[in-house]
Amino acid sequence: MTPDEFWAILHAMPEPMPVFFRLYYNEDGAPIHYTMEDLPGTYIDIDAKTYATASLNVRVQDGKLIQLANKIITKKLVPSATGTPCHPDNVAIVVSESQPHQRWKLKTYETD
Repeated sequence: MTPDEFWAILHAMPEPMPVFFRLYYNEDGAPIHYTMEDLPGTYIDIDAKTYATASLNVRVQDGKLIQLANKIITKKLVPSATGTPCHPDNVAIVVSESQPHQRWKLKTYETD
């Protein structure tokens, strides 16, 4: 390899892909996962430090990341017009929509 060939190869290298950090979240603002990939879904761009800590004790509100330091978060199944159809007498049995059913969804409660 001649020096001219070496420099030609070196200058023909493609630019590296940009590095980005993302937090994907659901409609309630609760985090789904932290990633460096471009995936479908709702996300916000975050910095490397936030990505490294990957805290699940956060919420996204108005496109900003909010820490939930002193909040107690509980989740409960509640009857709903939307959600998973279950047997009317047993929430642990998922049934098809053609059978008699009660729909349930997971509700999140946050308290100080």
